[in-house]
Amino acid sequence: MKRRPVNPAFKGRGLDIQDKSDVSDALLGQARRSGQLNLSNRQLVEVPKKVWNINIDLPTEAKNVSLDSTHEKWWDQIDLTKLILASNKLTALSSEIANLPALEFLDIHDNVIESLPKEIGSLENIKRLNLSHNKLTCLRPEIGHLSNLCSLKIQHNSLQSIGDWLGELIHLEDLDLSNNKVIAVPSNISRLGSLRNLNLSNNCVETLPVGIGSVKLLEDLNLSNNKLTSLPQELGNSNSLKRLDCRQNMIESFPCLSKCTSLKELYLGNNRISKIDSSDLNGLPCLSILDLRDNKIDIIPDEITVLSELERIDLSNNEISSLPFTMGTMQHLKAVILDGNPLRKLRRDIVMRGTQAILKYLKSRIVEEEKPPCGVADSVDSKVPDRPDVSMSGSSSTIDQHSLTQTKALSYSNKRLSEIPHEVMEAAVTARVTKVDLSKNLLNSLPHRLAELSECLSDLNLGFNKFQSLQDSFGCFSKLQFLDLRNNQISDLPSSLSGLVSLLEVTLSFNRLSSLPSVLYSIPSIRTILASDNKIESIDVAGFLRLPVLETLDLQNNSISVVPPELGNVTTLRALQLGGNSFRNPRAAILAKGTPSLLEYLRSRIPT
Repeated sequence: MKRRPVNPAFKGRGLDIQDKSDVSDALLGQARRSGQLNLSNRQLVEVPKKVWNINIDLPTEAKNVSLDSTHEKWWDQIDLTKLILASNKLTALSSEIANLPALEFLDIHDNVIESLPKEIGSLENIKRLNLSHNKLTCLRPEIGHLSNLCSLKIQHNSLQSIGDWLGELIHLEDLDLSNNKVIAVPSNISRLGSLRNLNLSNNCVETLPVGIGSVKLLEDLNLSNNKLTSLPQELGNSNSLKRLDCRQNMIESFPCLSKCTSLKELYLGNNRISKIDSSDLNGLPCLSILDLRDNKIDIIPDEITVLSELERIDLSNNEISSLPFTMGTMQHLKAVILDGNPLRKLRRDIVMRGTQAILKYLKSRIVEEEKPPCGVADSVDSKVPDRPDVSMSGSSSTIDQHSLTQTKALSYSNKRLSEIPHEVMEAAVTARVTKVDLSKNLLNSLPHRLAELSECLSDLNLGFNKFQSLQDSFGCFSKLQFLDLRNNQISDLPSSLSGLVSLLEVTLSFNRLSSLPSVLYSIPSIRTILASDNKIESIDVAGFLRLPVLETLDLQNNSISVVPPELGNVTTLRALQLGGNSFRNPRAAILAKGTPSLLEYLRSRIPT
C-alpha cells in the first residue's frame, strides 16, 4: 500500500519545536562521556527527568558487560560537571538537582525562575553559578553551603536583600548583583577574603557596610546607579582596588581613598560633589582615569598635579571657570574634557582645539617665579609616593634589577635610541614587568624580546617614535589594557590586533590615519579611543556600535566633513570630542554643550 504524500503546507509544523524541546538519548550518551550537557535555547518549560537522572538511569545497552559491544559502556561514564539550561522558559528548578552532586558549572540564566529549591545547597563542588536574567526575589540560605563557589552571577533579577549566607562563600572571586532592587549589603561581606570583582550597579543601595574595606583582594567595585550619599572611610584602605565606579549616585563629597595606592580608574560622574580638597588627591599615585562630570565643582586645586599618572580627566558639566596653570606640566595627560563649563578664563577657541592646545596654553601661563629650579614636574614627583621608574646608573643601559622587580615597570623613554639594548629587555623579561614605557626614542619596530612579556604586559607606551606600522605578531599581547602609539607615522593597524582581547584604551593621536583602523571595531573591551590630529575623513557608525562599552572617543583635529546623525545612537559614549574638523553641522555652540546634548541633537536629526 502506497503511503500518501504529506501536504507540503504541513511539512515541519510542530516538528521543530518537538525536536528542540526533546532531549535525545544520543545527546545524553554524549554527555555521559564528556561530563557536559548544553540544553540552552530549547524552549524547555521543564527539565526532563532523565536529565536529572543522567548518571543514575543507564540505558540497557550500557549495562552490557560484553567488551565487543559498540554501545556506550557503564565504565566509560563520567559524572556530569557542566550543565547549561540557559535561554529557556523554565519557571522552577527541580529538587532533583541534588542527583548531580559532581556539578561544577551550572548556567540557568535567561529563564523565568522565581525561586530555587533548598537542594541547591547540596552542590558542594560547584564553582560557577549563573542565575542572571530570571525573576528571583530572594535566594535561599542554602546558597551559603556552596563553599567552593568562585563565581556567582545574579544580575537582572528582583532581589531586594542579600542574606547572611553571603559571608559563607569564602572562596568567591566574582559577584555580580547588578540590576536588582537591593537596598543593603550584609556586614559580613568582610569575610569574602578572595573577592576580586563586585558589581552592585543599578540597585537601591543607600549605605555600604564598613566591612567593605576589609575585602583585601577587591580590584573592581561597581556601585554606579544607586542611592549612595557617601562612601565609608574604611573603603580607603582597599590597597588592591584598581577600578571604582560610583557614577549616578548622590555622593556629596570626594571620598577618602588615601590608601588606594593601586587605583587606576575612578568614576564619580553624576553626583553632587561641590569641592575637591588637596588632601583628597593624596595617595593615588597610579590613577590614570578620573571622571568628575556632572557635579557642582567650581575649583580644581593646584594639587591636581600630584596625580602624576593621570591620562584622562572628565570635568564636563560642572561650574569650573578656570584650570590651574600647573596642569600644563602633567606629562601623561591625554584628554581633558571641559564641555558644559562657564570657562571665563580659558578661551573657547583654545578649548575647541583639544587637550594638547589646552595644556600648551596652561603651561605658557606659568610665570617664571612659580617654577621651581628643576621644573614643576620634578617638584610634583618629589611630593608623591609614586611608583618609581627603573633606576639608571652609570651607562644608559644599566638597570636596577631590584627596583624593576619591585615596581614591575620599565621606563626607558627619551633615550633617542633606534634599538633597545639587549640587557634592558633581558632585565624586563626576568622581572616579568607589567608596564613598559619606550616613548621618545627612534624605534620603528618592536624590541625582539618584548613578545616574551605577552602573558603579563598590561600597559605599553610606544609614543613619539618612528613606527610606520606594527608587526602582525603584536596581537599576542592578550593581557594588554593600555596602548599608546601617539606621535608616530602609522597609517593603519594590522588585523592581528584583534588578539588584544583585554584592551581598554588606545591612543593614536598625531599619526597618519585617513580612517580609524577597522580592527579596533573587533575589540569589544575598548572603552577609550583617542585619535585626534590625524587625517581621518569619515565616521564609521556601524563600527562604533560594535563596541558595547565605548565611553570616550576623541576625533578632534581631523578631516571629517560629515557627522552622521546615527552617531547619536552610540549611547554608551560619555565623552565625544569632534572639534577642529571641517564639518559645518553640528555647530560649535552644539559641541560646547557637552556630549549628552550632542548625542541628543544627532539623534533628533536621524531621518524617520
